[in-house]
Amino acid sequence: MAHSDPDRPSPEKPRPGESPPDAGAAAREAAAAARTLVRQLGYLGGSAARGLGRRLTGMVRANRKAGHDTGPRAMKPARQAAAPAVIAQAQRRRPILPALLALVGLPLALLAGLVLYSFATLPPLGGVAAETGQRALTVEADDGRVFATRGTFQGQKLTAADLPPRMAQAIIAIEDRRFRSHWGVDPRGLVRALWRNATGGGIREGGSTITQQYVRLTSLTQEKTLRRKIQEAFLALRVESTMSKDDILLGYLNTAYFGAGAYGLDAAARRYFGKGAKALTLPESAMLAGLVRAPSQLAPTRNFGGAKERADVVLQAMVETGAITAAEADKARAETVTLRTPPETPPGTNYFLDMVSADAKRLADTSGDVTVRTTLNLDLQSLAEGVVARRMDAEGKKKKAGQAAMVVMNKEGAILAMVGGRDYEESQFNRAIQAKRQAGSLFKLFVYLTAYETGFTPETVLVDRPTQIGDWEPQNSTGRFKGAMPLRTAFAQSVNTVAAQLADEVGIPAVIATARRLGVTSELPNVPSLALGSAEVTLLEMTRAYAGVLAGLAPVEAYGVHAIRGGAPQPLYLRPETRGGKALPTEARAMMLESLQAVVDGGTGKGARVSGLPVGGKTGTTQDYRDAWFIGMTPDLVVGVWVGNDDNSSMNRVGGGDIPASLFRDFIQRASAQMARGRKRTSAARAEPAPATPPVPPREVASAAGTAIGGVPDVIDTGTLAFRGRTVRLLGVDGEGGALARQLARYLRRRDVVCTPATGDGDPALRCQIDGNDLSAIILAAGGGRASEDAPADLLAAEEQARSERLGLWGRER
Repeated sequence: MAHSDPDRPSPEKPRPGESPPDAGAAAREAAAAARTLVRQLGYLGGSAARGLGRRLTGMVRANRKAGHDTGPRAMKPARQAAAPAVIAQAQRRRPILPALLALVGLPLALLAGLVLYSFATLPPLGGVAAETGQRALTVEADDGRVFATRGTFQGQKLTAADLPPRMAQAIIAIEDRRFRSHWGVDPRGLVRALWRNATGGGIREGGSTITQQYVRLTSLTQEKTLRRKIQEAFLALRVESTMSKDDILLGYLNTAYFGAGAYGLDAAARRYFGKGAKALTLPESAMLAGLVRAPSQLAPTRNFGGAKERADVVLQAMVETGAITAAEADKARAETVTLRTPPETPPGTNYFLDMVSADAKRLADTSGDVTVRTTLNLDLQSLAEGVVARRMDAEGKKKKAGQAAMVVMNKEGAILAMVGGRDYEESQFNRAIQAKRQAGSLFKLFVYLTAYETGFTPETVLVDRPTQIGDWEPQNSTGRFKGAMPLRTAFAQSVNTVAAQLADEVGIPAVIATARRLGVTSELPNVPSLALGSAEVTLLEMTRAYAGVLAGLAPVEAYGVHAIRGGAPQPLYLRPETRGGKALPTEARAMMLESLQAVVDGGTGKGARVSGLPVGGKTGTTQDYRDAWFIGMTPDLVVGVWVGNDDNSSMNRVGGGDIPASLFRDFIQRASAQMARGRKRTSAARAEPAPATPPVPPREVASAAGTAIGGVPDVIDTGTLAFRGRTVRLLGVDGEGGALARQLARYLRRRDVVCTPATGDGDPALRCQIDGNDLSAIILAAGGGRASEDAPADLLAAEEQARSERLGLWGRER
């Protein structure tokens, strides 16, 4: 038992029913602690001085015994002749005394000054709030699957009754084994940390106690200075005198950062495991306890393997401290720890997430963690990202096209997929909703619809001829004129002179009014060149305008949020089921849809044709090929595509019927097949929380062909998967690494794969299935790898399909 110190203020812990000590009492206790420290420093300095004096006295006596006494009584007549030399030698030795005094006293004086200054600038307890940033968003796709989180999770403040005993034991074992016995500062632990760091060649262990970490989180900044450490020690002593050990531990766990935006134990439990802190198991508690030392590096959403290894260290520490037995530790290590949130936000969805985060704040600006059910279709999103990446990789550099954007929505305005650029990490600028570019011939939709509403028809004939409206003389892209033609043909061939004449006939103000009805909000100047798209607009507003024609209502509201839920059962926001807007004139709409289909059937949008599927759309190309657009539609979807360069430089003759139309076709061909298969969706309107989809651990599966393996794999290359250390080679695929492997990893993220032996004769290759489809066939059909020598006929056919369509690696080799 430690002896009591008469100069140490006695702990004043509040009794039940009493309020804690006031600020004055706290200041007096802290002042007393400071006086004690200064007095101890004085004792230390005095002892050092007395020790130095005794040493000097001993040196003088030794000199006398050796016959070197320089005092008067030692001056014998026989030696008087040597006196000047002795005196000179003594004078040379005399500066040693002040030098030694300075060597000892100066550091002590500096230390005392720093201690006093640190005490004088001591902040109040609890004066620093944790930097929590924006509230936490848990983001769900349209079918209820959680695919992303944003912001910081706060959770609930725990009480003593909510704290799992195993969690308390785990955090003490790994962070501060002497927590129950020290007074806030642990000299033994500090010396041990210094020794291990010195012998380990770097900072391997910290000497701070849990109490010191608590006061640093709640009262100090994170600067790494000696002054902060001294203040940390002062405040730790103060906290220990006013709070119980259990309250200190609880306060620390309520404020500590556990990575992945989770502050506090309850927030971490919900963030990683989808449960409150009270329900944590031993292996889960060990994993969370291991995070506080390096939360950003060990967050299991980013580094599950590292978090698991650290949890094993925590379990061993618990065994060493007697908190658990070795058998309990072994059992905990064998248990599967399952995350209930996605391991990492898919990079391509971040453009959509940026938009949804702003919408959620606008629709439900409230504090606390919220869950947002969005309109995003993860399958279509992955498909959109893939077709943009493949096509731009294959043709972008050759055609001097650096960027592309895509918006996919249904005719009600729900945004199902969004690609805001080729690489979110390189540029967060969302070209689908932020970039304003000239629309070119895409704007002719409003000219022709206005004309059809005022009596013109697709059969009305105008003449393609030199035209002048005021000082403006529009030109065709070919530089030639074709004479008389019906409006259907003029629209399909995107004849500029006819569009200019038509706009002049109906009036530019009427064209602007039509664009406004369909949802265009950008500035539209009242000038003749507006008919050819001289105004700058965004891809999203033009896509919603075309969706209005498909739906027959104007305007269609583009939206990405179905519902927002907080902690209460009642949703914070629920999108109304009723559809707004006014109906378009039926006859004019039908003529407009017919004209749009003519563009794809035989006009500038022929590159967007999809066999067996009715498709309409419109191309747009601006001056000097700075922007290329295509917005197309099927009976169910509207897809808007823009291609260009961020610096507004010209491309190599890329028009709307080139890369944009090809991107539309690539997407629709595969999307229509996916939508035809269909999938059961959770009701977004009812805003029901969807069950989380945890990663599936590897497991043995009974199979007629033998033992199989299933779970969520890691991708080594497009022909090789790994299930928690067990490597699986896909039948019939010679794998590719690099970008193709990364695309496959995004496709497989959080999805269950089951692999069975291809034959029963020990063949190491396995056939794997995902959602009932053969994974090898999917990879080969997308150009993700080459068919190997052992590939059966169906896989060779899949490779041939990819070759013919120049997909994946076959597009690179063109």
